[in-house]
Amino acid sequence: MPHDIINGHIGHNHAADHLHSHMEPEDEAADLQVLCGQFIEGFKEARDKAAYLKIAGVPLERHDPSGGPDLKLVDVALKTEWQVGTASPSFGSRELSYLAFPGEMIIERTNMAFVYVSSARREDLDLRAFLADRAGL
Repeated sequence: MPHDIINGHIGHNHAADHLHSHMEPEDEAADLQVLCGQFIEGFKEARDKAAYLKIAGVPLERHDPSGGPDLKLVDVALKTEWQVGTASPSFGSRELSYLAFPGEMIIERTNMAFVYVSSARREDLDLRAFLADRAGL
């Protein structure tokens, strides 16, 4: 396929109204889920947790946007939940429609948060937000 050099970058020769494709939100969410899973597994297996966080670019301090003292990383929290059923609004009733999952459908979900504190406040930075920002999702 022919290429053009535009603003110093090599690109495919496209019509002027062509827009580059982007991932669908569902695909981005799936990618983020995989990234989070791999990050958590790597952290759990790492012999040197501090080195793992450093390599991953997790900041040890964060600026407080409200102007307070900088926040310091003090904890990495892992939370595991198992979805054992689902509940949704019922038509014509205030009761929820509930569906318990059979054993093989029970889903384990683990999430991680970085806990930052200062003398003024606490802030939990969710791993999904951290990785989405780093990956540009």
